[in-house]
Amino acid sequence: MRESYRGELDDITSCLVEMANSVGSAMSTATTALLDADVALADLVIAGDEHIDGVRESIEQRCFTLLARQQPVATDLRMITTAMRIVGDLERMGDLAAHIAKVARMRFPDSAVPQEVRPIFLDAGNVAESLVTKAGTIIAKRDVAAAVELEADDDLMDRLHAQLFRELLSEDWRHGIESAIDITLLGRYYERFADHAVSVARRVVYLVTGERPA
Repeated sequence: MRESYRGELDDITSCLVEMANSVGSAMSTATTALLDADVALADLVIAGDEHIDGVRESIEQRCFTLLARQQPVATDLRMITTAMRIVGDLERMGDLAAHIAKVARMRFPDSAVPQEVRPIFLDAGNVAESLVTKAGTIIAKRDVAAAVELEADDDLMDRLHAQLFRELLSEDWRHGIESAIDITLLGRYYERFADHAVSVARRVVYLVTGERPA
């Protein structure tokens, strides 16, 4: 019975890692759809978000079942409650990738991203993918050192977000209010995606150490 319980905990961790991989793939595809004005890829991300939502529900249900049947304590209890929070972060990251895809779809056949800010969004997409990949590794290995490093990596996304606003506020901006609104929302989606990756890393630190990062 105990061996089955441990196997269930390990499998939940594996499912979280797989979910992180799915979210990373969604963000990668959404960024390509955005930059290439590719409506087929945008639709793929939007449709795939339902699967990510379903994975969240499945993991949460398994966690509730373990809480009810096993009455875990100490590290096991932290593992289950932390998993329930991590899955929420990952599901929200999937939502944000879908939001990006929806902007790409809304502006199709035109591109939602003016030429001047394309390099910023390309970099933002790369940073987002790197962050969620690292988050998946941190979940799998419970790597506290890597979790701390991920917070520093998030600084790059913050700098890109600030750079984006400098472009929007520049006197040279010539794409109008509608485009500025699109770019503002998109920048926020990437920034929040990165914030949720940081949240995942912090939750792993709590899982391992029992202490919440400052």
